[in-house]
Amino acid sequence: MSALPRNVPVSTDLHEVRWLRSSRSTGANNCVETARPRSGPAAGLLAVRDSKNPAGPALLFSPESWTGFVTAL
Repeated sequence: MSALPRNVPVSTDLHEVRWLRSSRSTGANNCVETARPRSGPAAGLLAVRDSKNPAGPALLFSPESWTGFVTAL
């Protein structure tokens, strides 16, 4: 069994995803965006990217890992 991917070098490679930004985000474009890929190797994971660099890399987290991270904040 192969390990799940941990990142996507170019987040625009995640096709057919809807990137979401926090409703608490300001217009300064200084936050992260999240998306849930539904197909491919990242299906079922949560993708997170820098809103200032939408074509840049995205980190991939299991939903449980992301929830733990946000809860710890």
